[in-house]
Amino acid sequence: MRVLGIDPGSETTGWGLVEGDVRRYRVVDFGTVKANSRERFATRLLKISDGVEKLLARFRPDVCAVEEMFFAANVKTALKLGQVRGVILVAAERARIEIAEYAPRLVKQTVVGYGAAEKHQVQEMVRVLLSLQEIPQPHDASDALALAICHFHHAGLAAHTKPAAPARTKLDALLAANPRRRAPR
Repeated sequence: MRVLGIDPGSETTGWGLVEGDVRRYRVVDFGTVKANSRERFATRLLKISDGVEKLLARFRPDVCAVEEMFFAANVKTALKLGQVRGVILVAAERARIEIAEYAPRLVKQTVVGYGAAEKHQVQEMVRVLLSLQEIPQPHDASDALALAICHFHHAGLAAHTKPAAPARTKLDALLAANPRRRAPR
């Protein structure tokens, strides 16, 4: 499995490609998509979208793991980050790549073991888990690699989870066909 982790940012969007399976994975490549802060915001969104589309075409990942929104004190910043996430999600959907979204706390909990871990702790654990000589730089790329690692751990957990009972599967199909009816979960 190849997982492209993406850490959205309105100026620097980090990315990291990891391949392997739940027990053993390795880094393929990582880096950033940069947009100039002096450019119009729409121009920056286009650069980020184009950059992500090129990565998806170049690496052909199986999954695109994207960081979910977090609550920011600055509403304007949160809205911009949401727009950046939007162009990333559209690029992945257009490429017909599975999308997985992870909250920042879950990524930190998975990689470091502590949901409120600091950036340097995440970077060091990414270095250790991927057997790298040095900490991946910049931190945006390291965060993207952490997202990919998080997906490997959670995808493996889902693969070992008991599948839904046949009766539940039929019920879900019937409910999908008739959206007015809802069944309790």
